[in-house]
Amino acid sequence: MLPIKDINPSRSFPIVNLSIIMVCSILWLYQVSLDEMDFDIFIHTFGLVPSEVFFKFYQLFTHMFLHGSWLHIIGNMWFLWVFGDNVEDKLGKLKYLLFYILSGIGAGLIQTFVSFLTGSENVPMVGASGAISGVLGAYLYLFPHARILALVPFFFFLTFVEVPAIVFIGLWVIIQITNGILTLPFADMGGVAWFAHIGGFFVGYKLVRVFRKKVPRW
Repeated sequence: MLPIKDINPSRSFPIVNLSIIMVCSILWLYQVSLDEMDFDIFIHTFGLVPSEVFFKFYQLFTHMFLHGSWLHIIGNMWFLWVFGDNVEDKLGKLKYLLFYILSGIGAGLIQTFVSFLTGSENVPMVGASGAISGVLGAYLYLFPHARILALVPFFFFLTFVEVPAIVFIGLWVIIQITNGILTLPFADMGGVAWFAHIGGFFVGYKLVRVFRKKVPRW
């Protein structure tokens, strides 16, 4: 299923969410301007390489703003566009930014742990997927009954369907867990960092409860 939009109007302008999208997009345009060798060097320098992260801590932060392909960044930024504004509206600007970064770091640490278990600790990871998965976790906690307009395949056709967030995100979680388990034997070959998605989601789902405590907003 592909989310088209949520039927859940935001009360404020999502400046932080849009800024994250802009930063990721600008960095991607810089990445595609590089030749193949420089692209790989850039990814290995600022992506998250599990075997290096313990002495290159900055990779836990920088990896979440880089991407590996056009489909990768378009998919990530679209999910962030659909779900991020409402979470930002609920948390406030500064808290949402901190929440996003901590979700991405948490996702990166969980994927790092899995990478060492599967012998893929030298494979670099890039992408905002882990942080955005945290946003999905927060959205599910905050708006479980919000309606999501989704594009759903039905045999040879595509159709639009409105489903509750708990159904849409719940199915998304099941897909991530299933793919994560099925692809574990092939983790050293690269591909999608499924456990960053899974880890980011559960980090975000838990973390949003802390961030929802009443403190001054701006």
